[in-house]
Amino acid sequence: MTSLNHKIQQILEQIKQLEDELAEELHQQEQTITFKLKGKQVKFEKNIKQLHRKLKTGVWRWLFRVHPLNLITAPIIYSMIIPLVFVDLLVSLYQASCFPIYKISKVKRSDYIVFDRHHLAYLNIFERWHCLYCSYANGLIAYCHEILARTEQYFCPIKHAHKALGTHTRYRNFLTYGDADNYHARRESLREQLSREK
Repeated sequence: MTSLNHKIQQILEQIKQLEDELAEELHQQEQTITFKLKGKQVKFEKNIKQLHRKLKTGVWRWLFRVHPLNLITAPIIYSMIIPLVFVDLLVSLYQASCFPIYKISKVKRSDYIVFDRHHLAYLNIFERWHCLYCSYANGLIAYCHEILARTEQYFCPIKHAHKALGTHTRYRNFLTYGDADNYHARRESLREQLSREK
C-alpha cells in the first residue's frame, strides 16, 4: 500500500509540474503575441490598440443585433449580483475570522477576482459590463472554491467512495476512502501544509 501511495504521489507531482509549465508557457505566448504586463497594467502595442478600436461594434449596432431573449433574461442574470455580493461578504468574513484560529493561510482574493477585460478597446460599454460581471462572478466562485477546499483539507481530507466531478486540486492529495491507517497523523500533516502555504 505504501509503495502504491508513493507511486501515486510521484505521478501527482509530475502532473502538477506539467500543469505549472503549461500555464507559464501559455502566459508567455499570450504576452509575446499582443500585450505586455507591467505590474497590474496591460500594455498593447500601438498598432494592436488601433486595430482593436476599428473592430469595436458601436452601441446602437450592437443593440439592434442582440437577440431579444438576451435582453429579456438580462435582469434575471444581473439580479444574481445580490446573492453573489452576499456570499462574497460572508466567505471573506469566515476566512478572516476562522483561518487564523485554524492556522490556515488565507486565500488572496485578488488572485481570483481579476478585472482587466474591460480595458479591451474592441469592447463596447455593454460588452465591458458583461466582462466585469463575469469576471466578478466566476472569480468569486473560484475564490470561494479555494477557501472551501482549504477548509475541507483541514477538517475532512478524505476522498469520496464515488467519483465526484469538479473536485479541487487539493482533492488529489486527500486520503483514500476507507484507508484508516494513521488517519489522524496524516490529517495532521495535511493541516500543517495549510499553515506553511503562502
